[in-house]
Amino acid sequence: MTNRQKLKIDNTRLKEINEFLLRDDNPLVTDLLKVIEKYGGVDEINKKAEEARKLENLLAQLEAKDSDYVKDLTWLQEQRDDDAFISIPDYRRKILGDIAASTKFDESFAVTLEISACQYFPWLIEEAKQSIEKQELMPGRFIRVRNMAEQTADDQVLAFAAGMQIVDASYVETLDTKGTYPGEDGAPVNIHLGGPDTITGYFGGVGMPNKFPLKWADEYFHYYTTYGVKQVLNINPGSVLLGYMMHKLGIDMEFKISVYMGNDNPYACFWTLLTAKLFSRDDGSSPLIGFNLSNSVDNSTIELAAYIREAFGFEDVVRIEHHITETYKSIVRQPYDRLSELLDIADHVKNISAKHEGAVPEIDAGRDYPSDILDYFRSKSDIIEQGHMPLNLLNYLDKHHALNRTAEELTKRGLTFIAAQKLHKT
Repeated sequence: MTNRQKLKIDNTRLKEINEFLLRDDNPLVTDLLKVIEKYGGVDEINKKAEEARKLENLLAQLEAKDSDYVKDLTWLQEQRDDDAFISIPDYRRKILGDIAASTKFDESFAVTLEISACQYFPWLIEEAKQSIEKQELMPGRFIRVRNMAEQTADDQVLAFAAGMQIVDASYVETLDTKGTYPGEDGAPVNIHLGGPDTITGYFGGVGMPNKFPLKWADEYFHYYTTYGVKQVLNINPGSVLLGYMMHKLGIDMEFKISVYMGNDNPYACFWTLLTAKLFSRDDGSSPLIGFNLSNSVDNSTIELAAYIREAFGFEDVVRIEHHITETYKSIVRQPYDRLSELLDIADHVKNISAKHEGAVPEIDAGRDYPSDILDYFRSKSDIIEQGHMPLNLLNYLDKHHALNRTAEELTKRGLTFIAAQKLHKT
């Protein structure tokens, strides 16, 4: 037996894992099944989510609340139907001129244009207005990390869900159940976390201590069945495993692994995708719809992650998501700009997204109020009271500019992208 052959996993080991999962006295499985039954079981959960997600039902809820967002959504539909947004052929002619007609574009390597974070529904409308005026592209994927309870109260969960169906873009919400979530006394439930004086407590991640993965599942089912929210951010190995199990049990859920998980090498990617494979359905599907690697990965790691992904049959299932720009403050050393690296791999790594979380660094550096990741965790009332909402909107539109720069550079090289598909017709 060669050294390589020694790594083979014996069928006995797999049998032991299966036996553990199927034990009647296994509390890890039992507790998850209890949460599922709380919402009526698998079939009922999926049925409620499908009904809640219908555009007419989302709009009906907003109309019943006499929401101002109805007129915004109606306007967005009208602009879409009137072909107000630039088409893909016209965009290519805008960038390439006459040679666009003779340039061959390989759609199989289309890069998803991703933006983060679109915290407030009105930003989507402002972005759409600018895109029409300047003949720019709207993202094909939106990430949101705003407090769910807060944005439920102002109806923006409903409005954004409807908006995404109108433009035909995927989107991700971030649930409130995480280690920074306050307990009854207002303090974080993770005893390690506080202010700067407890900074070493963060070395283990913000975490989801103790029963929080089950609370995360409970919160997911609430938003899934009430608003049809399907894709959510996932930041912890425990909730990732629960997501795999929920999908395996029949819940048609999806999640995106956050950059905060720290998958920064090929072996970490192997671990994540290995578990996804073990819990995949018979049709080969997995709830892992987006896999955001660490900001520190190089192209070699991305290529190896793609190699593992292809071997496991996930090339069309799991999108590899990579930050091209990051917020100027509080997360990475600047200048952070990975566009040139994206252009080097975009012609041979399929199903990848270019995530724009900050402006082009030179632009952010010149702002009086550059983008800051910590703004994601501020309340809406605080942002308004401090007069920062217009500044946050400008930060967001700077990200939109960075996204359009990426689309332009891809186009110049004969490479393709995925923008909001019902807005930018082919």
